Amino acid sequence: MNAINKPHLKNKGPAQSMTGMCFDNSYARLPGAFYKRCDPDSVANPKLIALNRPLAVDLGMDDPDLLDDHGLLSDLFSGNRLPMGAEPIATAFAGHQFGEFVHELGDEQTLLVGEVIDRCQQRKDIQLNGCGRTPFARSGDGRSPLAAAIREYLLSEAMHALGVPTTRALALTTTGEFASLDNPQPATVMARVTSCHIRIGTFEYFARSQQQGALRALADYTIARLCPELMTRPDPYLSLLRWAVDRQAKLVAHWVNIGFIHGEMDTDKVSLAGETSDYGASAFLDHYDPDALFSASDLTGRYAYNNQAFAAQWNLSRLAEALVGLLHGSKARAVAEASRAVKEFRPRYEDYLLDLTRARLGLDGAMPEDRQLIRDLRQLLAQHKIDYHSFFHKLADDIDGGGITAALFGSEAGRYLDWYRHWHLRLTLTGRSSEQCFQAMMAANPLVVPRNHVIERVIERALDQDFSEFYGFLNAVRSPFEEPDDHTYCHPPEDNPALSR
Repeated sequence: MNAINKPHLKNKGPAQSMTGMCFDNSYARLPGAFYKRCDPDSVANPKLIALNRPLAVDLGMDDPDLLDDHGLLSDLFSGNRLPMGAEPIATAFAGHQFGEFVHELGDEQTLLVGEVIDRCQQRKDIQLNGCGRTPFARSGDGRSPLAAAIREYLLSEAMHALGVPTTRALALTTTGEFASLDNPQPATVMARVTSCHIRIGTFEYFARSQQQGALRALADYTIARLCPELMTRPDPYLSLLRWAVDRQAKLVAHWVNIGFIHGEMDTDKVSLAGETSDYGASAFLDHYDPDALFSASDLTGRYAYNNQAFAAQWNLSRLAEALVGLLHGSKARAVAEASRAVKEFRPRYEDYLLDLTRARLGLDGAMPEDRQLIRDLRQLLAQHKIDYHSFFHKLADDIDGGGITAALFGSEAGRYLDWYRHWHLRLTLTGRSSEQCFQAMMAANPLVVPRNHVIERVIERALDQDFSEFYGFLNAVRSPFEEPDDHTYCHPPEDNPALSR
Protein backbone atom coordinates (compact mmCIF):
# COMPACT_ATOMS: atom_id res chain seq x y z
CA MET A 1 0.00 0.00 0.00
CA ASN A 2 1.34 3.43 -0.91
CA ALA A 3 2.58 5.63 1.91
CA ILE A 4 0.50 8.68 2.71
CA ASN A 5 2.32 11.93 2.00
CA LYS A 6 1.32 14.79 4.33
CA PRO A 7 3.91 17.53 3.76
CA HIS A 8 1.74 20.19 5.43
CA LEU A 9 1.78 18.39 8.81
CA LYS A 10 4.52 18.94 11.34
CA ASN A 11 6.44 15.83 12.36
CA LYS A 12 5.12 16.07 15.90
CA GLY A 13 1.51 15.96 14.76
CA PRO A 14 -1.33 18.17 15.96
CA ALA A 15 -0.98 20.01 19.25
CA GLN A 16 -3.03 18.70 22.17
CA SER A 17 -5.43 20.65 24.38
CA MET A 18 -6.95 20.07 27.80
CA THR A 19 -10.66 19.32 27.40
CA GLY A 20 -11.72 17.64 30.63
CA MET A 21 -12.23 14.31 28.86
CA CYS A 22 -10.63 11.30 30.52
CA PHE A 23 -9.02 9.09 27.88
CA ASP A 24 -8.10 5.44 28.33
CA ASN A 25 -7.27 4.01 24.92
CA SER A 26 -7.55 0.26 25.43
CA TYR A 27 -7.87 -0.65 21.72
CA ALA A 28 -4.61 1.14 20.97
CA ARG A 29 -2.92 -1.22 23.44
CA LEU A 30 -3.82 -4.25 21.32
CA PRO A 31 -1.24 -5.62 18.84
CA GLY A 32 -0.37 -3.56 15.78
CA ALA A 33 -2.35 -5.80 13.43
CA PHE A 34 -5.54 -4.21 14.78
CA TYR A 35 -4.86 -0.67 13.54
CA LYS A 36 -2.45 1.80 11.97
CA ARG A 37 -1.47 4.96 13.81
CA CYS A 38 -2.32 8.11 11.90
CA ASP A 39 -2.84 11.77 12.71
CA PRO A 40 -5.69 13.74 11.11
CA ASP A 41 -4.81 16.08 8.27
CA SER A 42 -4.80 19.75 9.13
CA VAL A 43 -7.48 21.92 7.48
CA ALA A 44 -7.34 25.46 6.16
CA ASN A 45 -10.16 27.28 7.91
CA PRO A 46 -12.22 25.18 10.34
CA LYS A 47 -15.60 26.50 11.43
CA LEU A 48 -17.79 24.82 14.03
CA ILE A 49 -21.34 24.40 12.69
CA ALA A 50 -22.88 22.34 15.50
CA LEU A 51 -21.88 21.08 18.93
CA ASN A 52 -23.92 18.58 20.93
CA ARG A 53 -23.36 20.36 24.25
CA PRO A 54 -25.20 17.88 26.52
CA LEU A 55 -23.22 15.00 25.02
CA ALA A 56 -19.98 16.97 25.33
CA VAL A 57 -20.72 17.59 29.01
CA ASP A 58 -21.46 13.90 29.55
CA LEU A 59 -18.01 13.16 28.10
CA GLY A 60 -16.35 15.50 30.59
CA MET A 61 -16.25 18.76 28.63
CA ASP A 62 -18.07 20.71 31.31
CA ASP A 63 -15.96 23.87 31.39
CA PRO A 64 -18.26 26.72 30.19
CA ASP A 65 -15.28 28.71 28.89
CA LEU A 66 -14.22 25.77 26.73
CA LEU A 67 -17.74 25.20 25.42
CA ASP A 68 -17.98 28.86 24.40
CA ASP A 69 -14.56 28.96 22.71
CA HIS A 70 -15.62 28.36 19.12
CA GLY A 71 -12.10 28.83 17.80
CA LEU A 72 -10.64 26.09 20.00
CA LEU A 73 -13.65 23.81 19.42
CA SER A 74 -13.31 24.30 15.66
CA ASP A 75 -9.68 23.21 15.86
CA LEU A 76 -10.46 20.25 18.14
CA PHE A 77 -13.31 18.83 16.10
CA SER A 78 -11.64 19.37 12.73
CA GLY A 79 -8.46 17.56 13.80
CA ASN A 80 -6.19 20.62 13.80
CA ARG A 81 -5.74 20.01 17.52
CA LEU A 82 -6.32 16.88 19.56
CA PRO A 83 -7.69 16.42 23.07
CA MET A 84 -5.03 15.67 25.68
CA GLY A 85 -4.72 11.89 25.95
CA ALA A 86 -5.91 11.12 22.41
CA GLU A 87 -4.09 8.45 20.38
CA PRO A 88 -5.61 8.53 16.88
CA ILE A 89 -5.64 5.25 14.98
CA ALA A 90 -7.27 3.87 11.83
CA THR A 91 -8.76 0.46 12.60
CA ALA A 92 -8.48 -2.62 10.41
CA PHE A 93 -11.48 -4.60 9.21
CA ALA A 94 -12.82 -6.52 6.25
CA GLY A 95 -16.40 -7.01 5.12
CA HIS A 96 -19.01 -8.41 2.81
CA GLN A 97 -20.31 -5.58 0.65
CA PHE A 98 -23.58 -6.54 -1.05
CA GLY A 99 -22.59 -10.16 -0.54
CA GLU A 100 -19.06 -9.90 -1.96
CA PHE A 101 -16.13 -10.30 0.43
CA VAL A 102 -13.42 -7.62 0.51
CA HIS A 103 -10.41 -8.72 2.55
CA GLU A 104 -9.08 -5.33 3.64
CA LEU A 105 -11.22 -2.24 4.01
CA GLY A 106 -10.27 -0.42 7.22
CA ASP A 107 -10.99 3.17 8.16
CA GLU A 108 -10.35 5.16 4.99
CA GLN A 109 -11.32 8.63 6.20
CA THR A 110 -12.20 8.00 9.85
CA LEU A 111 -9.92 7.96 12.86
CA LEU A 112 -10.61 6.54 16.29
CA VAL A 113 -9.31 9.49 18.30
CA GLY A 114 -9.52 7.54 21.53
CA GLU A 115 -11.75 6.14 24.25
CA VAL A 116 -13.31 8.38 26.89
CA ILE A 117 -14.70 7.30 30.25
CA ASP A 118 -17.88 9.35 30.54
CA ARG A 119 -19.66 10.69 33.63
CA CYS A 120 -21.52 7.39 34.05
CA GLN A 121 -18.20 5.49 33.95
CA GLN A 122 -19.07 4.08 30.53
CA ARG A 123 -16.37 3.73 27.88
CA LYS A 124 -17.12 5.61 24.64
CA ASP A 125 -15.23 5.80 21.37
CA ILE A 126 -14.71 9.21 19.79
CA GLN A 127 -14.20 9.21 16.04
CA LEU A 128 -13.46 11.90 13.49
CA ASN A 129 -14.95 11.19 10.06
CA GLY A 130 -13.67 13.17 7.07
CA CYS A 131 -10.35 14.03 8.71
CA GLY A 132 -8.18 13.01 5.74
CA ARG A 133 -6.71 9.91 4.15
CA THR A 134 -5.50 7.07 6.33
CA PRO A 135 -3.08 4.23 5.49
CA PHE A 136 -6.17 2.15 4.55
CA ALA A 137 -7.39 4.72 1.99
CA ARG A 138 -7.76 3.44 -1.56
CA SER A 139 -9.02 6.59 -3.27
CA GLY A 140 -10.20 10.13 -2.58
CA ASP A 141 -8.73 12.69 -0.24
CA GLY A 142 -10.45 11.52 2.92
CA ARG A 143 -12.92 14.36 3.19
CA SER A 144 -16.67 14.10 3.80
CA PRO A 145 -19.13 16.32 1.88
CA LEU A 146 -21.51 18.55 3.80
CA ALA A 147 -24.66 16.76 2.61
CA ALA A 148 -23.55 13.40 4.04
CA ALA A 149 -22.55 14.96 7.36
CA ILE A 150 -25.87 16.77 7.78
CA ARG A 151 -27.79 13.59 6.99
CA GLU A 152 -25.84 11.63 9.59
CA TYR A 153 -26.17 14.36 12.22
CA LEU A 154 -29.95 14.61 11.85
CA LEU A 155 -30.66 10.89 11.52
CA SER A 156 -28.43 9.78 14.38
CA GLU A 157 -29.85 12.38 16.78
CA ALA A 158 -33.38 11.47 15.72
CA MET A 159 -32.72 7.78 16.34
CA HIS A 160 -31.35 8.54 19.79
CA ALA A 161 -34.45 10.58 20.64
CA LEU A 162 -36.64 7.71 19.43
CA GLY A 163 -34.89 5.27 21.75
CA VAL A 164 -33.07 3.36 19.02
CA PRO A 165 -29.44 2.36 19.77
CA THR A 166 -27.18 4.52 17.59
CA THR A 167 -23.92 6.35 17.23
CA ARG A 168 -24.23 9.97 18.37
CA ALA A 169 -23.25 13.19 16.63
CA LEU A 170 -20.88 15.21 18.84
CA ALA A 171 -19.84 18.02 16.50
CA LEU A 172 -19.90 19.12 12.87
CA THR A 173 -17.16 21.33 11.46
CA THR A 174 -16.55 22.67 7.98
CA THR A 175 -12.92 22.82 6.84
CA GLY A 176 -12.83 25.81 4.49
CA GLU A 177 -12.08 23.45 1.61
CA PHE A 178 -13.99 21.46 -1.00
CA ALA A 179 -14.79 17.79 -0.43
CA SER A 180 -12.84 16.82 -3.57
CA LEU A 181 -11.95 18.04 -7.04
CA ASP A 182 -15.04 16.25 -8.35
CA ASN A 183 -17.35 17.42 -5.57
CA PRO A 184 -17.61 21.19 -5.01
CA GLN A 185 -19.51 20.74 -1.73
CA PRO A 186 -17.89 22.09 1.42
CA ALA A 187 -15.74 19.48 3.15
CA THR A 188 -16.67 18.60 6.73
CA VAL A 189 -15.38 16.68 9.71
CA MET A 190 -17.96 14.85 11.80
CA ALA A 191 -17.12 13.98 15.39
CA ARG A 192 -19.19 11.00 16.50
CA VAL A 193 -19.49 8.95 19.66
CA THR A 194 -20.18 5.23 19.83
CA SER A 195 -20.16 2.54 22.49
CA CYS A 196 -17.66 0.56 20.45
CA HIS A 197 -16.36 0.66 16.88
CA ILE A 198 -15.92 -3.13 16.53
CA ARG A 199 -18.01 -4.63 13.72
CA ILE A 200 -18.67 -8.03 12.20
CA GLY A 201 -16.11 -7.15 9.55
CA THR A 202 -13.43 -6.81 12.24
CA PHE A 203 -13.91 -10.48 13.12
CA GLU A 204 -13.93 -11.41 9.43
CA TYR A 205 -10.63 -9.58 8.93
CA PHE A 206 -8.73 -11.86 11.31
CA ALA A 207 -10.70 -15.06 10.66
CA ARG A 208 -10.32 -14.92 6.87
CA SER A 209 -6.57 -14.23 7.14
CA GLN A 210 -6.27 -17.11 9.63
CA GLN A 211 -4.80 -14.94 12.38
CA GLN A 212 -6.20 -17.15 15.10
CA GLY A 213 -4.32 -15.49 17.95
CA ALA A 214 -5.52 -12.04 16.93
CA LEU A 215 -9.06 -13.35 16.46
CA ARG A 216 -9.08 -14.76 19.99
CA ALA A 217 -7.66 -11.50 21.34
CA LEU A 218 -10.41 -9.58 19.54
CA ALA A 219 -13.12 -11.85 20.95
CA ASP A 220 -11.68 -11.58 24.45
CA TYR A 221 -11.48 -7.79 24.15
CA THR A 222 -15.06 -7.56 22.84
CA ILE A 223 -16.44 -9.66 25.68
CA ALA A 224 -14.49 -7.75 28.33
CA ARG A 225 -15.65 -4.43 26.94
CA LEU A 226 -19.25 -5.02 25.86
CA CYS A 227 -20.54 -8.00 27.84
CA PRO A 228 -18.15 -8.88 30.68
CA GLU A 229 -20.83 -11.04 32.30
CA LEU A 230 -20.03 -13.65 29.62
CA MET A 231 -16.44 -14.11 30.78
CA THR A 232 -17.43 -16.81 33.28
CA ARG A 233 -19.66 -18.77 30.88
CA PRO A 234 -18.56 -22.33 29.96
CA ASP A 235 -18.24 -21.29 26.29
CA PRO A 236 -17.87 -17.49 26.26
CA TYR A 237 -17.42 -17.23 22.49
CA LEU A 238 -20.69 -19.02 21.78
CA SER A 239 -22.30 -16.77 24.38
CA LEU A 240 -20.84 -13.74 22.54
CA LEU A 241 -22.48 -14.94 19.32
CA ARG A 242 -25.85 -15.36 21.05
CA TRP A 243 -25.43 -11.94 22.66
CA ALA A 244 -24.80 -10.39 19.25
CA VAL A 245 -27.81 -12.20 17.78
CA ASP A 246 -30.05 -10.72 20.45
CA ARG A 247 -28.63 -7.20 19.98
CA GLN A 248 -29.15 -7.33 16.22
CA ALA A 249 -32.67 -8.74 16.57
CA LYS A 250 -33.66 -5.89 18.87
CA LEU A 251 -32.01 -3.23 16.67
CA VAL A 252 -33.59 -4.35 13.38
CA ALA A 253 -36.99 -4.68 15.09
CA HIS A 254 -36.66 -1.03 16.10
CA TRP A 255 -35.82 -0.08 12.51
CA VAL A 256 -38.79 -1.89 11.01
CA ASN A 257 -41.16 -0.62 13.69
CA ILE A 258 -40.32 3.05 13.04
CA GLY A 259 -40.14 2.68 9.26
CA PHE A 260 -36.37 3.09 8.93
CA ILE A 261 -34.32 1.77 6.01
CA HIS A 262 -30.61 1.43 6.67
CA GLY A 263 -29.77 0.97 3.00
CA GLU A 264 -26.32 -0.65 3.22
CA MET A 265 -26.21 -3.41 5.83
CA ASP A 266 -22.77 -4.66 4.82
CA THR A 267 -20.83 -6.56 7.48
CA ASP A 268 -18.26 -3.77 7.71
CA LYS A 269 -21.11 -1.49 8.84
CA VAL A 270 -22.69 -3.81 11.43
CA SER A 271 -21.73 -2.79 14.97
CA LEU A 272 -21.17 -5.57 17.51
CA ALA A 273 -22.60 -3.18 20.09
CA GLY A 274 -25.95 -3.32 18.29
CA GLU A 275 -25.97 0.37 17.40
CA THR A 276 -27.12 1.98 14.17
CA SER A 277 -24.09 3.33 12.32
CA ASP A 278 -23.18 4.62 8.86
CA TYR A 279 -26.17 6.67 7.73
CA GLY A 280 -24.96 7.39 4.19
CA ALA A 281 -27.77 5.48 2.44
CA SER A 282 -30.47 5.66 5.12
CA ALA A 283 -33.98 7.11 5.17
CA PHE A 284 -37.41 6.82 6.75
CA LEU A 285 -40.46 5.56 4.90
CA ASP A 286 -43.16 7.96 3.87
CA HIS A 287 -45.94 5.70 2.59
CA TYR A 288 -45.71 2.10 3.73
CA ASP A 289 -43.84 0.10 1.10
CA PRO A 290 -42.18 -3.20 2.04
CA ASP A 291 -39.95 -3.00 -1.06
CA ALA A 292 -38.70 0.55 -0.44
CA LEU A 293 -34.96 1.06 -0.62
CA PHE A 294 -32.62 4.02 -0.48
CA SER A 295 -29.27 3.06 -1.91
CA ALA A 296 -28.25 3.68 -5.50
CA SER A 297 -25.88 0.71 -5.16
CA ASP A 298 -28.64 -1.72 -4.16
CA LEU A 299 -29.65 -2.92 -7.60
CA THR A 300 -31.32 -6.13 -6.37
CA GLY A 301 -33.16 -4.80 -3.30
CA ARG A 302 -30.89 -6.78 -1.00
CA TYR A 303 -31.32 -4.19 1.77
CA ALA A 304 -34.89 -3.11 1.07
CA TYR A 305 -37.04 -2.21 4.07
CA ASN A 306 -38.69 -5.61 4.38
CA ASN A 307 -35.43 -7.52 3.76
CA GLN A 308 -33.54 -6.04 6.68
CA ALA A 309 -34.22 -8.95 9.01
CA PHE A 310 -33.02 -11.45 6.39
CA ALA A 311 -29.89 -9.35 5.79
CA ALA A 312 -29.17 -9.15 9.52
CA GLN A 313 -29.40 -12.92 9.92
CA TRP A 314 -27.13 -13.43 6.90
CA ASN A 315 -24.59 -11.06 8.48
CA LEU A 316 -24.78 -12.95 11.76
CA SER A 317 -24.00 -16.15 9.86
CA ARG A 318 -20.76 -14.48 8.75
CA LEU A 319 -19.98 -13.66 12.39
CA ALA A 320 -20.68 -17.29 13.31
CA GLU A 321 -18.27 -18.46 10.60
CA ALA A 322 -15.59 -16.19 12.01
CA LEU A 323 -16.10 -17.39 15.58
CA VAL A 324 -16.63 -21.10 14.98
CA GLY A 325 -12.92 -21.92 15.29
CA LEU A 326 -12.94 -20.54 18.84
CA LEU A 327 -15.90 -22.59 20.07
CA HIS A 328 -15.45 -25.57 22.35
CA GLY A 329 -15.69 -29.17 21.17
CA SER A 330 -15.28 -30.76 17.76
CA LYS A 331 -15.69 -28.78 14.58
CA ALA A 332 -18.99 -30.52 13.83
CA ARG A 333 -20.34 -29.64 17.26
CA ALA A 334 -19.09 -26.04 17.00
CA VAL A 335 -20.78 -25.59 13.62
CA ALA A 336 -24.04 -27.04 14.95
CA GLU A 337 -23.99 -24.78 18.04
CA ALA A 338 -23.20 -21.69 15.98
CA SER A 339 -25.97 -22.53 13.51
CA ARG A 340 -28.48 -22.92 16.34
CA ALA A 341 -27.42 -19.57 17.77
CA VAL A 342 -27.98 -17.77 14.46
CA LYS A 343 -31.38 -19.44 14.05
CA GLU A 344 -32.43 -17.78 17.30
CA PHE A 345 -32.43 -14.45 15.46
CA ARG A 346 -35.76 -14.77 13.65
CA PRO A 347 -38.02 -15.62 16.61
CA ARG A 348 -36.33 -13.00 18.78
CA TYR A 349 -36.70 -10.36 16.06
CA GLU A 350 -40.38 -11.19 15.54
CA ASP A 351 -41.09 -11.05 19.27
CA TYR A 352 -39.33 -7.69 19.66
CA LEU A 353 -41.15 -6.28 16.62
CA LEU A 354 -44.50 -7.57 17.87
CA ASP A 355 -44.08 -5.86 21.23
CA LEU A 356 -42.99 -2.58 19.63
CA THR A 357 -45.91 -2.59 17.20
CA ARG A 358 -48.37 -3.41 19.97
CA ALA A 359 -47.27 -0.20 21.65
CA ARG A 360 -47.88 1.81 18.47
CA LEU A 361 -51.41 0.41 18.34
CA GLY A 362 -52.12 1.14 22.00
CA LEU A 363 -52.39 -2.54 22.90
CA ASP A 364 -51.62 -3.58 26.44
CA GLY A 365 -50.45 -7.10 27.28
CA ALA A 366 -50.22 -9.91 24.74
CA MET A 367 -52.92 -11.96 23.03
CA PRO A 368 -52.57 -14.74 20.44
CA GLU A 369 -54.43 -12.79 17.73
CA ASP A 370 -52.08 -9.79 17.89
CA ARG A 371 -49.65 -11.15 15.33
CA GLN A 372 -52.34 -11.63 12.68
CA LEU A 373 -53.92 -8.26 13.50
CA ILE A 374 -50.62 -6.51 12.83
CA ARG A 375 -49.91 -8.56 9.71
CA ASP A 376 -53.31 -7.61 8.27
CA LEU A 377 -52.71 -3.91 9.00
CA ARG A 378 -49.34 -3.89 7.26
CA GLN A 379 -50.91 -5.51 4.21
CA LEU A 380 -53.62 -2.84 4.09
CA LEU A 381 -51.11 -0.02 4.49
CA ALA A 382 -48.96 -1.42 1.69
CA GLN A 383 -51.82 -1.97 -0.75
CA HIS A 384 -53.13 1.56 -0.33
CA LYS A 385 -49.79 3.37 0.04
CA ILE A 386 -50.82 4.93 3.36
CA ASP A 387 -48.36 7.26 5.03
CA TYR A 388 -46.76 5.10 7.69
CA HIS A 389 -46.30 7.77 10.36
CA SER A 390 -49.39 9.95 10.17
CA PHE A 391 -51.66 6.88 10.03
CA PHE A 392 -51.05 6.00 13.67
CA HIS A 393 -51.92 9.53 14.79
CA LYS A 394 -55.13 9.44 12.77
CA LEU A 395 -55.92 6.05 14.30
CA ALA A 396 -55.38 7.51 17.78
CA ASP A 397 -57.83 10.30 16.95
CA ASP A 398 -60.28 7.56 15.88
CA ILE A 399 -59.99 5.69 19.15
CA ASP A 400 -63.61 6.19 20.28
CA GLY A 401 -64.97 3.76 17.69
CA GLY A 402 -66.09 6.05 14.87
CA GLY A 403 -64.05 4.33 12.17
CA ILE A 404 -63.44 7.62 10.34
CA THR A 405 -59.99 6.39 9.28
CA ALA A 406 -61.75 4.07 6.79
CA ALA A 407 -61.91 7.02 4.39
CA LEU A 408 -58.16 6.62 3.82
CA PHE A 409 -58.72 3.25 2.15
CA GLY A 410 -61.14 4.26 -0.61
CA SER A 411 -62.93 1.33 -2.21
CA GLU A 412 -61.52 -1.06 0.39
CA ALA A 413 -63.00 0.87 3.30
CA GLY A 414 -65.14 -2.12 4.20
CA ARG A 415 -62.15 -4.40 4.48
CA TYR A 416 -60.37 -1.84 6.63
CA LEU A 417 -63.43 -1.47 8.85
CA ASP A 418 -63.32 -5.20 9.52
CA TRP A 419 -59.73 -4.75 10.70
CA TYR A 420 -60.65 -1.63 12.67
CA ARG A 421 -63.42 -3.44 14.57
CA HIS A 422 -61.06 -6.25 15.52
CA TRP A 423 -58.48 -3.70 16.67
CA HIS A 424 -61.03 -1.70 18.65
CA LEU A 425 -62.36 -4.81 20.35
CA ARG A 426 -58.80 -5.84 21.23
CA LEU A 427 -58.22 -2.33 22.59
CA THR A 428 -61.24 -2.49 24.90
CA LEU A 429 -59.98 -5.77 26.37
CA THR A 430 -57.06 -3.92 27.93
CA GLY A 431 -59.42 -2.41 30.51
CA ARG A 432 -58.05 1.06 29.93
CA SER A 433 -60.13 4.12 29.13
CA SER A 434 -60.14 5.69 25.67
CA GLU A 435 -58.06 8.57 27.00
CA GLN A 436 -55.50 6.21 28.47
CA CYS A 437 -55.27 4.31 25.17
CA PHE A 438 -54.92 7.59 23.28
CA GLN A 439 -52.10 8.78 25.53
CA ALA A 440 -50.34 5.42 25.19
CA MET A 441 -50.47 5.68 21.40
CA MET A 442 -49.22 9.26 21.38
CA ALA A 443 -46.29 8.21 23.58
CA ALA A 444 -45.33 5.47 21.09
CA ASN A 445 -45.84 7.35 17.81
CA PRO A 446 -43.54 10.29 17.08
CA LEU A 447 -44.92 13.43 15.49
CA VAL A 448 -41.56 14.19 13.90
CA VAL A 449 -39.34 11.80 12.00
CA PRO A 450 -36.55 13.02 9.71
CA ARG A 451 -38.30 12.54 6.41
CA ASN A 452 -36.05 12.62 3.39
CA HIS A 453 -37.71 15.55 1.64
CA VAL A 454 -37.11 17.74 4.71
CA ILE A 455 -33.49 16.61 4.99
CA GLU A 456 -32.99 17.50 1.32
CA ARG A 457 -34.44 20.95 2.01
CA VAL A 458 -32.08 21.38 4.94
CA ILE A 459 -29.10 20.31 2.82
CA GLU A 460 -30.04 22.65 -0.04
CA ARG A 461 -30.05 25.64 2.30
CA ALA A 462 -26.88 24.55 4.07
CA LEU A 463 -25.07 24.40 0.75
CA ASP A 464 -25.99 28.09 0.41
CA GLN A 465 -24.44 28.65 3.87
CA ASP A 466 -27.85 29.02 5.53
CA PHE A 467 -27.93 26.66 8.53
CA SER A 468 -31.09 28.04 10.13
CA GLU A 469 -33.21 25.19 8.74
CA PHE A 470 -30.66 22.67 10.02
CA TYR A 471 -30.83 24.05 13.55
CA GLY A 472 -34.63 24.22 13.48
CA PHE A 473 -35.08 20.67 12.22
CA LEU A 474 -32.42 19.36 14.60
CA ASN A 475 -34.38 20.76 17.55
CA ALA A 476 -37.56 19.16 16.21
CA VAL A 477 -36.12 15.64 15.73
CA ARG A 478 -34.62 15.79 19.23
CA SER A 479 -38.15 16.20 20.64
CA PRO A 480 -40.05 13.86 18.30
CA PHE A 481 -43.19 13.52 20.44
CA GLU A 482 -43.76 17.28 20.72
CA GLU A 483 -45.57 19.49 18.20
CA PRO A 484 -42.84 21.36 16.26
CA ASP A 485 -42.98 25.06 15.47
CA ASP A 486 -42.79 24.23 11.76
CA HIS A 487 -45.70 21.87 11.02
CA THR A 488 -44.22 20.88 7.66
CA TYR A 489 -41.78 18.72 9.63
CA CYS A 490 -44.70 16.37 10.36
CA HIS A 491 -46.09 16.12 6.84
CA PRO A 492 -45.30 13.65 4.05
CA PRO A 493 -44.10 15.13 0.75
CA GLU A 494 -46.77 16.18 -1.73
CA ASP A 495 -45.24 13.99 -4.41
CA ASN A 496 -45.38 10.85 -2.29
CA PRO A 497 -43.61 8.43 -2.49
CA ALA A 498 -40.19 9.95 -1.81
CA LEU A 499 -38.26 6.70 -1.81
CA SER A 500 -37.12 4.82 -4.88
CA ARG A 501 -38.22 1.32 -5.74
